[in-house]
Amino acid sequence: MRTRSIRMAALLLPLALLGLASTSATAATAPGKGSKAVGFIFVGPKDDFGYNQAAYQGSQAVKKQFPKLKVLTAENVPEDDNAARVMEGMIAKGAKIIFATSYGHLDAALKVAAAHPEVAVVQQGNFITGKVAANAGTYFGTVYEPVYLAGIAAGKATKSNKLGYVYAFPIPQTIANINAFELGAKSVNPKAETITVATSNWCDPAKQADAAKSLLGQGVDVLTQHQDCTATITKAAEKAGKMVVGYHADASKLAPKGWLTGSEWSWSSLYNDIVKRALDGKFTGSPYNGNYRVGYKTGKNPFVQSKFGPKVTAETKSLIAAALTDISTTGSPFKGPVYAQDGSTIIPAGVVPNYGTVEKKMTVFVKGVIGDLPKS
Repeated sequence: MRTRSIRMAALLLPLALLGLASTSATAATAPGKGSKAVGFIFVGPKDDFGYNQAAYQGSQAVKKQFPKLKVLTAENVPEDDNAARVMEGMIAKGAKIIFATSYGHLDAALKVAAAHPEVAVVQQGNFITGKVAANAGTYFGTVYEPVYLAGIAAGKATKSNKLGYVYAFPIPQTIANINAFELGAKSVNPKAETITVATSNWCDPAKQADAAKSLLGQGVDVLTQHQDCTATITKAAEKAGKMVVGYHADASKLAPKGWLTGSEWSWSSLYNDIVKRALDGKFTGSPYNGNYRVGYKTGKNPFVQSKFGPKVTAETKSLIAAALTDISTTGSPFKGPVYAQDGSTIIPAGVVPNYGTVEKKMTVFVKGVIGDLPKS
């Protein structure tokens, strides 16, 4: 999900299983078949209490599931040609399966896939436009669903009715998360509002600290974020005696008093399935040989709800459980009516949008979110 140059057009594509893959690979050249190693590249450190840590943990699940496979990992891999160089190095060490886990790694991943048709190359969070090569694909979860549930916890816990949201870039995925958080909070607390601050960086602790200070100074008593590294903001909330909602990974130990809940990646099952299909010579034509997306309604969403903290009441847990059942069956965090900041209608009354519609519509903040969207 990472990028330095935001591709708005790519993210406006429907969230669906886009069956655009070629099926021309033969059994003899099947991408990933019989690989002796699998490679994972991360844009940040493996211990960032966030996005990269969750991906690293997924790589270790692969190591456990496939003990005969050599698992190669590389941290702090930039979103440029260096990514291709690192992946090439992994291939030289026997990897025929590569996971490029950052949004901005897509171009490098496609370059490597084109040069090595025998290697299955999958990228986390971006979209491939046009025809998808027989050895390539992208994958991700529907992130706003558990964020909506976390918003319920925040809405019930706040005393000031002011929630703070630190985010990186105004891509539709981020906007959907912020909107879902506010709508979840407002579903149980009509007075709740979400104040936003953009850092224009996926991981800049100094900017995050400034953003947290600004929000706390405005009376916010629950902080949350859409950042790769989450420790700074989590610690800031705990130090100030305020509450915090996590993102990407379980950082509850950093805020033993203020932790409410959060959303985190549980990549094990998805990573293992991708590896198994590739090893068996069945990657081409599989759901992963395209732009694979999964949510609560369509399968096992790898983005899940985090554990509850001590301040979450039994009543709040019941409300969250009911909401989870609803959005997993007939409902949606964005069931209409949903209104934009300016009062215009985003989702009409009674409409339950599908995943693709939500992705298309999340280009503005909903009513109740405070802050202007910066130009990307």
